[in-house]
Amino acid sequence: METNGQRRVRRDHLVQENGNTGLSFSVDELDPWTAWAYKPHTISLLFIGACFLIWASGALDPESSEYGDLVTSVKRGVWAMIAVFLAYCLLQAPSTVLIRPHPAIWRLVHGMAVVYLVALTFLLFQKRDDARQFMKFLHPDLGVELPERSYGADCRIYIPENPSSRFKNVYETLFDEFVLAHIFGWWGKAILIRNQPLLWVLSIGFEFMEFTFRHMLPNFNECWWDSIILDILTCNWFGIWAGMHTVRYFDGRTYEWVGISRQPNIIGKVKRTLGQFTPAQWDKDEWHPLLDPWRFIQVLSLCVVFLTVELNTFFLKFCLWIPPRNPVIVYRLILWWLIAIPTIREYNSYLQDRKPVKKVGAFCWLSLAICIVELLICVKFGQGLYPKPMPKWLVIFWLSSGVALVLFLFSWSWKLQRSYSRKRK
Repeated sequence: METNGQRRVRRDHLVQENGNTGLSFSVDELDPWTAWAYKPHTISLLFIGACFLIWASGALDPESSEYGDLVTSVKRGVWAMIAVFLAYCLLQAPSTVLIRPHPAIWRLVHGMAVVYLVALTFLLFQKRDDARQFMKFLHPDLGVELPERSYGADCRIYIPENPSSRFKNVYETLFDEFVLAHIFGWWGKAILIRNQPLLWVLSIGFEFMEFTFRHMLPNFNECWWDSIILDILTCNWFGIWAGMHTVRYFDGRTYEWVGISRQPNIIGKVKRTLGQFTPAQWDKDEWHPLLDPWRFIQVLSLCVVFLTVELNTFFLKFCLWIPPRNPVIVYRLILWWLIAIPTIREYNSYLQDRKPVKKVGAFCWLSLAICIVELLICVKFGQGLYPKPMPKWLVIFWLSSGVALVLFLFSWSWKLQRSYSRKRK
């Protein structure tokens, strides 16, 4: 429509904001096939949810035997409570900097992170034995003490007295479930961090963590060839290499998205639909840890949180009697991977923001809170489980490293201050 020779433009926009990042687009710009998914349907979904609650709770038939058992009612009530909260987050939670595959997906992940944080807080207030038995509600096989496997009991590569398999130790290590976990884990971390030197710091740093805490967890007691050759130089290297190739692939693409309805054939429509699960654009991550002492501390803090989250996996497994192949471990790792995707984007945007007053995004806050509560659970439930003290030479090593780091940062700051003073003169 034109008025006075000028075209009237619709003013209704969908706006998504997260911290200092805003994304806005007009409804008219959306593809007709997917425009319905970006329009609000809060009232409609509210009525659908209310109908579901009426059916699931037995509100119209309270005397039914299906809802009379106390344990069943409590379980259904807890799951319904979580479902209601996740539905609220799906519709009303703040959006992130990510818009693919849909902003609602990341609002749902936000809700799942809050539920996980609240569940961890509840677990923190329980006794260790009660917490172990509580895990049976998540999986029936839990709550039973499990033997921990030590990978460093026999470090011989060749075993002459074993004629059936003279390389038994190597075979058992190669076909362990942690080999694939290492490769896929570092592939995912490479896609998240997108900085090869930083990835190698994390890779070598975790091997240092395993060496530091091997007196506490038998799972960390590895042979030298397992730690250096298999982990760092094979699995971690291959995962980082594959991940950085994935990063360069997406970084080199030209992002010109065309709607599904405008695709010329069915093959194009299928490719565009699958493309919805890839990034809408590929942002450059600029970490620059050597920019100044404060940036060095900020990037170092990211590494510390990353390593703490990984250590929490093994300590939680040990304290709560969770076997490595149990689905609960897999669910936690998937949830942490989903949380880490927007967290890294938010934190990198926070570092690149030059405003004097700023705050981290919601996912950064949630990630740090979850990491802290997990660590508190490991500390509380680990009391009395580790009779062997840390070797004195290891204590001296880490104390010396901490002092050296403080002196390094102090001298770096002092030199920068002197150079600034000279420039002012």
